[in-house]
Amino acid sequence: MKKLVVLVSGSGTNLQRIMQAISDQEIHNAEISLVVADRDCYGLTRAEEAGIPFQLIKRGKEFCTKLDEIIPEDTSLIVLAGFLSVLTSEFCEKWKGKMINVHPSLLPKFGGKGMWGMHVHNAVKEAGEKESGASVHFVTTGVDEGEVIVQGKIQVEEHDTPEDIARKVHQVEYEIFPLAIEKVLSKNE
Repeated sequence: MKKLVVLVSGSGTNLQRIMQAISDQEIHNAEISLVVADRDCYGLTRAEEAGIPFQLIKRGKEFCTKLDEIIPEDTSLIVLAGFLSVLTSEFCEKWKGKMINVHPSLLPKFGGKGMWGMHVHNAVKEAGEKESGASVHFVTTGVDEGEVIVQGKIQVEEHDTPEDIARKVHQVEYEIFPLAIEKVLSKNE
């Protein structure tokens, strides 16, 4: 059984989708062994309700040190699912090739520091983009610079608001996140 550690910062809808994908066997031979949040959030409630061990580590200089201390040694993959803290380069190097993130744009467009959530969708709208989407990529020391594993696209209509774009992109995240997790886990066998 492959063990996933999922990092969250918000409502945990992508965490919920991963749990469902494991239950439905879209992600094979895997379980979530731990959910970690960097702030008090509903993602922790989802973990608790599902009977998954969870931990809150407050953001700060010692975050990565504390996180590294609680990640089980037999972890196959660390999954950043709506996780907003930037991880240290030492932590990223240690887990290189075993840590992925979902980002709400078609990377390399609209990635990097400060590009998260509605900041991304506002930038897409302001730039007059005709398409957007989501990317699942490996986490590296550069923010949103790791190799893309899977992307999914949406059409941006002229009348779409940033909120409309966000809704469409979130649906794409639900589609591609399990695909990317399964792809990485099967490649690391």
